[in-house]
Amino acid sequence: MNQHTTTLLVIGGGPGGYIAAIRAGQLGIPTTLVEAGELGGTCLNVGCIPSKALIHAAEEFEKASHFASGSALGISVQAPRIDIGQTVLWKDGIVGRLTGGVAALLKKSGVRVVKGWANIVDGKTVEVLRDGESPQRIGCEHLLLATGSHATELSFMPFGGKVISATEALSPKTVPGKMVVVGAGYIGLELGITYAKLGAQVHVVETQDRILPAYDAELTRPVANALKGLGVETHLGCSVLGLDEKGGAVRIRNATGEESVLAADQVLVAVGRRPSTRGFGLEKLRIDMDGHFIKVDDQCRTSMRDVWAIGDVTGEPMLAHRAMAQGEMVAEIISGKRRHFSPAAIAAVCFTDPEVVVVGATPQSARAQGIDCIEALFPFAANGRAMSLESKDGFVRVVARRDNHLIVGWQAVGKAVSELSAAFAQSIEMGATLEDVAGTIHAHPTLGEAIQEAALRALGHALHI
Repeated sequence: MNQHTTTLLVIGGGPGGYIAAIRAGQLGIPTTLVEAGELGGTCLNVGCIPSKALIHAAEEFEKASHFASGSALGISVQAPRIDIGQTVLWKDGIVGRLTGGVAALLKKSGVRVVKGWANIVDGKTVEVLRDGESPQRIGCEHLLLATGSHATELSFMPFGGKVISATEALSPKTVPGKMVVVGAGYIGLELGITYAKLGAQVHVVETQDRILPAYDAELTRPVANALKGLGVETHLGCSVLGLDEKGGAVRIRNATGEESVLAADQVLVAVGRRPSTRGFGLEKLRIDMDGHFIKVDDQCRTSMRDVWAIGDVTGEPMLAHRAMAQGEMVAEIISGKRRHFSPAAIAAVCFTDPEVVVVGATPQSARAQGIDCIEALFPFAANGRAMSLESKDGFVRVVARRDNHLIVGWQAVGKAVSELSAAFAQSIEMGATLEDVAGTIHAHPTLGEAIQEAALRALGHALHI
């Protein structure tokens, strides 16, 4: 059996795993990374990046279609068409360049990459299996678990045929005439809106009584309005029962028990993700679990010495940027640096149209924590840049303590508000007050001015409303 030893062994080449490996290599730690699929994991290959590429393509196609029927901008075009195969090739090209970049960075940092399926022998030993080859055994001082998560499957409507997950939805061969999306969370709505813009008739089914149930109603109202404008029909407070006998429709039941069917050429199931904790021998370690997740402390240590875990496998929020920050931290702790994972806030972004951003406490969560807070919002209808972008539906909202004006949360909904998330998170991380933000000169005309105006409004003297 082929054998070698290393100081740090990382299982999983997603955002958390590859960042941990790169940083460890930079710090001079002998590091080996094991990945069965493509470097970059779900996020880079079949998640964050390809979804944003497809979202962009759909936006451009929808914009061209809008111009075909006349526009206040004075632009007119003939009826556009889309070659979805070419779109997918373009999207795959972006993914390929980025995965190639990750491989180059790992090589530059001296990280050894081993392709194959990891199987844990014990806390210091892993076997790597690859079809047609003898197992490779790797010994290590530190073992880092970065195995990510996978789409949740419905037992009564498993993936296969016309029932797909987000992975298949990101590489369409054709645009279905009728699509049913199960789940009105961020994944379901991002892709549902994308397919509606590409020309599909989309129905969204959600068990809760509103879309994006993790966000408050004020934030999601502009998204609900946009869904109506796109012709997307939502079926709220409804449960999915499965496909009908012929397999051509989805059976649903509303809150009163009434059943109906929705014709479907394709069914996208987007009801959440589960941590990937099976299939690589995790049970042999007998480490402490937190429900389905691996339990870790504020340094991402598990209950077994020198075994670490980061990213989706450790719980919410299941976000790539959280995993990346954890991975960097673990590498630095192993190198001897003093670090703890205690971010003041982590931005969550929903790339619907309009986009939604939540950073820190909302008014509701602040009150639930017993914080006497001030909240104020500034509408994009009063922002010159938003008007020039034909996107007036949305706002920026700030939440701050009443006693000392310390900012504890930001929320926004509108076109391109994802680009404001860094400013939101940075203000909270640095302990900014309303006066700090209100006194900062913001460039004009930009969407960012709404940040300053929200802070000014919370202080009682907004200038443009």
